[in-house]
Amino acid sequence: MKKLIETLKNIYKIEDLRARLGLTLLLLAVYRFGSFVILPGIDPNPANFEALRSQGSDGILGLLNMFSGGAFSNASIFALGIMPYISASIVIQLLGFAVPYIQRLQKEGESGRRKINQMTRYLTVVILFFQGWAYLANLRYQLPAEAFVMGAFSFNLCATIVMAAGSMFIMWLGERITDKGIGNGISMIIMIGIIARLPHSLVQEFASRLAEQGKGFIMIIIELIIFLFVIAATILLVQGTRKVPVQYAKRIVGNRQYGGVRQYIPLKVNAAGVMPIIFAQAIMFVPISLAGLFSSETLGRMMASFSDYQGFWYNFVMFLMVIVFTYFYTAITINPNQMSEDMKKNGGFIPGIKPGKKTSEYLDTIMSRITLPGSIFLGMITILPAFAMALGVNSGFAHFFGGTSLLILVGVILDTLQQVESHLLMRHYDGLLKSGRIKGRSGA
Repeated sequence: MKKLIETLKNIYKIEDLRARLGLTLLLLAVYRFGSFVILPGIDPNPANFEALRSQGSDGILGLLNMFSGGAFSNASIFALGIMPYISASIVIQLLGFAVPYIQRLQKEGESGRRKINQMTRYLTVVILFFQGWAYLANLRYQLPAEAFVMGAFSFNLCATIVMAAGSMFIMWLGERITDKGIGNGISMIIMIGIIARLPHSLVQEFASRLAEQGKGFIMIIIELIIFLFVIAATILLVQGTRKVPVQYAKRIVGNRQYGGVRQYIPLKVNAAGVMPIIFAQAIMFVPISLAGLFSSETLGRMMASFSDYQGFWYNFVMFLMVIVFTYFYTAITINPNQMSEDMKKNGGFIPGIKPGKKTSEYLDTIMSRITLPGSIFLGMITILPAFAMALGVNSGFAHFFGGTSLLILVGVILDTLQQVESHLLMRHYDGLLKSGRIKGRSGA
């Protein structure tokens, strides 16, 4: 406790760090406030939102509601959240592997990055209007007719523009956090939306367990211990790396010597992050959409079995798809040939391995070997919420036992701690931890 208080004092002493943390908290508070501002043209009576909140408590829509911090079920101006921007970023990233023009932009440095960001914003606006229309159609179905105090056309036009502006404003908040605050702004906004649901879900779980006779309190303790163990395992997955040694040849330039030192290439066990889970969930959403279209009772039951989030077939297929997409996304993001060429240009080589093709093959072999256990571990974390629900954990709290939400929470928190740690160490203060190591910390 004394160490923590001393660290907080050190953070407060650094004016730049203090200002960055204050701005980050302020902008996140603005985002949370906007999540409760209801769209114009809707009666804010809480009774009108019962069906919408019930819809946003489970399934894919429950996951979207969690990412938006409850704005989806509140019919808020931020109802679409940051997900349209994430979708546009994924599309642009995938196009970068197929469209030569985007590939050239990626190699142009800062100017290319600005053009890609501009393209992402334009695509976000297009996605926003499609998703806004779909959300309003669902809103018409879920809310009673008396909840709308405007005509259909005027409400749809006004609400679509407001939601599009809300999502663009969230993008602006994220960029300001990245530039002037601490951490990655977009990731911080997603994290704060997820973590905002944790207290309510935890209270619900406590209430349901304490209502049981005899063993309720013991079950709560067991659940919390398992929860902490899952978090620790997820941290290992996020931070796990294989260090490949690289030796650089000595070069004499003038009176100075360059190179001649050994460095390491950190190859991550989970280089794909949460993207395999997002891709797999998007594909698994298709059977849910098609379940009601089949007249055949057998095909209808088959599609329905893939729509059961706690069922065997849904989780089995989800597990396999996460493994496949982990290999796929790792293959398109990690390019051993490019790494080999970069090392060769800079006079680097892996000890015992010939530069060029042999180095590329060596790196590819290592990535294949470390991706297998990483993908299996990622698949297990993905389906852990289903096991938690099968053991009696309520669906809201079960989402925090694995899946996208847990990986985002762990990844963003570790990244933020790393940045705070770097500010402290740069000014010759002790880091956040006396023992242990945060990824990127030197001298730990």
